[in-house]
Amino acid sequence: MSRLTGKKALVTGGSRGIGAAIALRLAQEGADVALTYERSADKAAEVVRAIEALGRKAVAFAADSADPAAIKGAVDKTAATLGGLDILVNNAGIFRGAGPVEGWQLADIDATLAVNVRAVVLASQAAAAHLSEGGRIVSIGSCLAERVTEPDITLYAMSKAALIGFTKGLARDLGPRGVTVNIVHPGSTDTDMNPASGPQADAQRARMAIPRYGKPEDIASMVAYLASEEARFVTGAGFAVDGGVNS
Repeated sequence: MSRLTGKKALVTGGSRGIGAAIALRLAQEGADVALTYERSADKAAEVVRAIEALGRKAVAFAADSADPAAIKGAVDKTAATLGGLDILVNNAGIFRGAGPVEGWQLADIDATLAVNVRAVVLASQAAAAHLSEGGRIVSIGSCLAERVTEPDITLYAMSKAALIGFTKGLARDLGPRGVTVNIVHPGSTDTDMNPASGPQADAQRARMAIPRYGKPEDIASMVAYLASEEARFVTGAGFAVDGGVNS
C-alpha cells in the first residue's frame, strides 16, 4: 500500500483507539504522521515507534483539544516538523453529560462543545493555511449524529451533528482550492470509550444489521480512502461505518 507516499498527516487524539488505528494506517499507506494526545504519553510513544518501524517519520504532540492555542499550535508544529501538511484527521472527542437534559452540568456542555466542535473548527482553520491542491480534511463523527437510537445521549449526538454542517460548508469553501472535506460516522467500535464487553454492548449489537462491534481498523480504512487520490471527487459527504445500525 502506497497511496499516500510523500504525504504529511496530523491525527488529533491519535494515541489510542480509532485515532491510533488511523495514524498507523496512514503510515502504512506511505504518509509521515503527527498525532496529538492529552494524557496518554506512553500510548502516543508506542504509536510513534510503530510508525517509525514502518520507515515513516512520526511525532507526537501533547495538546489538549479543549485548549484553542494548543490545537492550533499542533497544526502549525506538524507542518514545521514534517515539512508541510496534506491531511488533517479531526479524531479527538469526548463523551460527557449522559442523562436527562435537566441534569446536564454547564462544565459538561462546555467541555463537549470545546473538544467535539470548537477544536475541529480551529484545527481545520489552521490547516487551511497549509493545505494546497489535493489536501484532505476528514472528521470523525458518529452514527448518532443523524439518528439517535436511545435517550440520554443528546449532548454527544448534538456535538457530532454539528460537524455535518461544518463539513458540508467547509467543502464548499475549500473545494475551489482542490481540498476535500468529509466526515466518517463510526458505529459501535471496540475501544476504551465503548468496549465490546461493556454493559450496553448487547443492546447496541441488537440494533445492527451486522450484529458485532467494529474494529478501529474498519474506520481507519475509510479514512485512508478519503485521504487518497482515489477520493479526489468526493467532498462534503458523510460515510457510515456502523454495521448497518442506521440502514
